[in-house]
Amino acid sequence: MSDPEAASAIVVENLVKSYAGVTAVNNISFNVAKGEILGFLGPNGAGKSTTMRVLTGFLPATSGNVEICGTSVAAETGAVKRLIGYMPENNPLPEDMRVVEYLYYRGRLKEMGRKQLGPRIDELLELCDLKRVRHRIIGKLSKGFRQRIGIAEAILAEPPVIIMDEPTIGLDPHQILIVRDLIARLRGRMTVIISSHILPEIEMTCDRVLIINQGRVVAAGEPAALKRELLGRARYQLELAGESADLAAVLAAVDPTLEITTESTPDADGFRTFDLSVDHESDCSEQLLIAITRQGNLRLRALSRAQPTLEDVFLAATRRSWDVVDRKPNERNSAAKYPSA
Repeated sequence: MSDPEAASAIVVENLVKSYAGVTAVNNISFNVAKGEILGFLGPNGAGKSTTMRVLTGFLPATSGNVEICGTSVAAETGAVKRLIGYMPENNPLPEDMRVVEYLYYRGRLKEMGRKQLGPRIDELLELCDLKRVRHRIIGKLSKGFRQRIGIAEAILAEPPVIIMDEPTIGLDPHQILIVRDLIARLRGRMTVIISSHILPEIEMTCDRVLIINQGRVVAAGEPAALKRELLGRARYQLELAGESADLAAVLAAVDPTLEITTESTPDADGFRTFDLSVDHESDCSEQLLIAITRQGNLRLRALSRAQPTLEDVFLAATRRSWDVVDRKPNERNSAAKYPSA
């Protein structure tokens, strides 16, 4: 096994999963390093949940190889399940059990010793902010508490790999902050895969993101690197009064690649909002400000450089993959940069 794989907690090679002739996961490959937090993204139906179920041993792969900490999922499914803490999207918690009872019950199922289990449960009640509800019945707790119970159960036996499907769904902003902080504390101690549609949370929590669409990997890397790769054009927003032609002349003088992408209708004071883009990442805000100020026919009220988000990356990556599928078969190979990653 090569050095990169030896340093990986999760290795996925040419994974395919089909249902009755329909391919849900189409020949994807990726590695997740030990101690890394990976954001696993994709639109509905992209194959995220199927991939996670194969990784956890709940579904068999049609073909390909998956290893968790060097252990083959296909060959040693039982051993792999001991290496993974899994929190599904709709976590099936027993509503008639108390929090401590449930964690104790789950710990015994995970073959944890009684002497080890008591101190570990106390530690998790503190870590997950569950101490005040430790004797409450789970069915009477809020969504936020139930999500934290699910996380506590997933990390109870301190497995090397944690897989969470939508851990912050349905939570209020305060609860999201608690869960985000809890996940961040796992960095370096456990390898974590998080699937979520709340992209700002992924961007703030994860070291790297993997985006799949239609069963294929369409982008992978650190968020900042993906922004440069997929959204190379810097963007600016102006609020000014004046003619579009005058502004266009100013932009051409500052940088020939600067162009107006959208503009609004004038407000009551005659000011419009202009969205601009330029074919590089260098900041030209100061040159824009000076040039517009010197142009006597333009009155500037605001100028800002737009900061791209992970949502912009997600939309660009998935849109690119759909564009490839819509092309003729002989055009796809040259256009798809990430056919299987």
